[in-house]
Amino acid sequence: MPEAPVSPEETRLKRLRMRSWRRGIKEMDLILGPFSDSELAGLDPAMLDLYEALLNENDHDLYQWVTARIGTGSAQPKGPQTYAGLMDRIAAFAATRL
Repeated sequence: MPEAPVSPEETRLKRLRMRSWRRGIKEMDLILGPFSDSELAGLDPAMLDLYEALLNENDHDLYQWVTARIGTGSAQPKGPQTYAGLMDRIAAFAATRL
């Protein structure tokens, strides 16, 4: 029995999950991998575009931007404002796993 064709959306999600789990540093694998497994399917197309752009950022920068948001009441989190809402969401997800 032939397999059903995979939709472009599912292909994109698989690609983003792989990129989330195969980062340059293990810390980002452990932050973005579980987030992608749990949350990507629920993101709207615009947020997926933003997530994909975020994956193009340097891992050391990303790590600083996300971890600065975990457990701090910082009025001015690190990182580009463009990603602020997404990084807040990733940091909140990561904080529940600590």
